[in-house]
Amino acid sequence: MRFVLDGDVVELDNVDPNRTVLQFLREDLRRTGTKEGCAEGDCGACTVVVADVDASGLRIGARAINSCIQLLPTLDGKELLTVESLANGGSLHPAQRAMVDCHGSQCGFCTPGFVMSLFALYKNNPAPSRTEIDDALAGNLCRCTGYRSIVAAAKDMYRDAPREGDWTQVVSGGEPGRDEAERIERLKLLASDQPLCVTWKDRRFFSPKTVDELAGLVQEFPEATLLAGGTDVGLWITKQHRNLATIIYTGNVSGIQDVAVTDSCVDIGAAVSLTDAMPAILKHFPSLTELFLRFASPPIRNAGTLGGNIANGSPIGDSMPALLALDTSLVLGNGSQRRTIALDEFYKAYRETALQAGEFIERIQIPLPDENSYVRSYKVSKRFDQDISTVCAAFRLRLNNNVVEEIRLAYGGMAETPRRARRCEEALRGSEWNADTVLTASRMLAEDFTPITDMRSSAQYRGEICRNLLTRFLHETTGAETTSVYSYGR
Repeated sequence: MRFVLDGDVVELDNVDPNRTVLQFLREDLRRTGTKEGCAEGDCGACTVVVADVDASGLRIGARAINSCIQLLPTLDGKELLTVESLANGGSLHPAQRAMVDCHGSQCGFCTPGFVMSLFALYKNNPAPSRTEIDDALAGNLCRCTGYRSIVAAAKDMYRDAPREGDWTQVVSGGEPGRDEAERIERLKLLASDQPLCVTWKDRRFFSPKTVDELAGLVQEFPEATLLAGGTDVGLWITKQHRNLATIIYTGNVSGIQDVAVTDSCVDIGAAVSLTDAMPAILKHFPSLTELFLRFASPPIRNAGTLGGNIANGSPIGDSMPALLALDTSLVLGNGSQRRTIALDEFYKAYRETALQAGEFIERIQIPLPDENSYVRSYKVSKRFDQDISTVCAAFRLRLNNNVVEEIRLAYGGMAETPRRARRCEEALRGSEWNADTVLTASRMLAEDFTPITDMRSSAQYRGEICRNLLTRFLHETTGAETTSVYSYGR
């Protein structure tokens, strides 16, 4: 495997496929600026930036990721930047200088991670709003200073005049400078159309380049772990201390990296990152903006994929309720065969899906909206940013003269899988869309779901929130002043 670090091509052989980028940096290279805080992609102390030539072939894209859960072989063909990479003849990068001037650092442990998130923001957004700054920093936690001085640094770093030709200093835009052109050429020389196979003792890591190669590997190694962004699989290694014998990485497979819009649907390849999938969905369903803004953090969205989030099958995954409400279908590959299945038929039990041996998710197809539909999604959690849902709900409604012609109600956190509330849907279908109807139908939610009590909430709280979110949806689609304060199951 080969990747670029500080202008040099790093070539590695005999690499443990279970080794993380963070372990390699700290233990092998002794680059200790990158820290380990949580080992699960939550705190951001391990943030680095991965750069690659974009689809145009003329620019380099740079994205922040969590190195603590990113497996080392996934860097093949890319460029890695750490906080040490920002050094330029001893001078500070604008993000570093601003953190000093604005007193954004106290104990210093989290500072390198903040700097790398700021660096990615600096590269990708020449004039961020306060909301965009907050979102860029949502994956970085500080336990000392609070965030006001760090937000001030995010604004202040733009007053530095960029250095001509230095890619680490110049906000993307216009013609590529000398440094960026050299980086593009270096990465293009690393590019290969040959699949990567890394072996270490009894462990193997495959990185196929085509869908056919992927299909062949999945059939040859049906027990293998399919790795997309690693935002969940990485925790199996760092938290559960599992040793994954065979890994098949989907991140370099052409044919599942694209987003297309047909006459009937938004068609998203399973390996498209959440960062790239979300704009395509929001273009047609802008009412989902807040849900996706609160969906994890930029480093997680940059690495994680929509297909991986679906295949993971978590009952509290935030994408699934919205996708269920939107009547999403999945195209599943199995060798040269393909079959299409509705997402609401995909989940069978806790972490159990309809995938058969040798099968994998190839594409996600979301029907386009019609002008008479209302779509909403709501996330309830203890924190606004970077938190797991207590309950996540998504609704799609089509009315005809204020009569419910079609309705889909989907919830996460209410059962062992993301699930539609079919009894409640049936009670609403064909009825007037008003407070009395919703109040009566919402009692059916107690038959649709039997929530549990856990560390995030009680079963009673989940039940009441479940009903109240439906009432909120009624309010937002009618403007009616309604309340719901009834106990769950009453």
